[in-house]
Amino acid sequence: MFCQKDRTKELEGLDGKRQRMMQQLGLYLRRQADGVGRYLWEQTMQLLIGWVPTLLGVGLRGVLYRTMLNMRGWAAIERNVRLRFANHIQLGAGAYVDEGVYIHACPPGGVTIGERTIVMHGAILHVYNFRDLPNAGIEIGSDSLVGEYSVIRGQGGVKLGNRVYTSPMTQLIAVNHVFDDPQRPFVEQGITAQGIVVEDDVWLGAAAIVTDGVRIGQGAVVAAGAVVTQDVPAHTVVGGVPARVLREIRPGDAAMRSTRGPIYF
Repeated sequence: MFCQKDRTKELEGLDGKRQRMMQQLGLYLRRQADGVGRYLWEQTMQLLIGWVPTLLGVGLRGVLYRTMLNMRGWAAIERNVRLRFANHIQLGAGAYVDEGVYIHACPPGGVTIGERTIVMHGAILHVYNFRDLPNAGIEIGSDSLVGEYSVIRGQGGVKLGNRVYTSPMTQLIAVNHVFDDPQRPFVEQGITAQGIVVEDDVWLGAAAIVTDGVRIGQGAVVAAGAVVTQDVPAHTVVGGVPARVLREIRPGDAAMRSTRGPIYF
């Protein structure tokens, strides 16, 4: 009698473990692709040709990756680029994605990379929208550059204009944790996600950090290592922690070029 009860408990325990494993597997798949079929297709394509080096690999991916992501014209994808939710990725003509880049393009906004824009080695473009945030997504305009090991988190939406350059190891984080209640862990207090906008012709220096809710005006320059927590006026230079305006960029400043040595174009 006791053996039968023990056996029943053991079976119930196994059923519970199996159910939890299936739930975890389902959660994993929901965070990788739109469905099991999409997941298998995208992973198979990357397994077969994602590792192929040289121009041969670039050419193969330029043709075959069209079956899983959206290309407007020809775009170059180097080897070992990791793609998730690939059907929500859009590459403009002439876009270039370097080795080791990770693009996680959760809907609704996904990830859009404009014409002739370059995403350099080790950069991470991660929407990570598992709370159904309405404005989640990353949009990068044309002729822009995302520097090596830069991180863009797009839960609240990140929009970069045309000719925006982010230097190596910059971070644009369009999400923030709430931590107002000292009696509760911050992970139980929710998040805010207001979004980040970077207008045309902005240069972000190396290791600059842009926090959620910030708008950087056209033609602004953010110094290396700055932490931007407030809006940046157009045509200004900002720096420091937190960042503040250091000077304005005026038409007459072009006369200062003679003190900087030769300029190359």
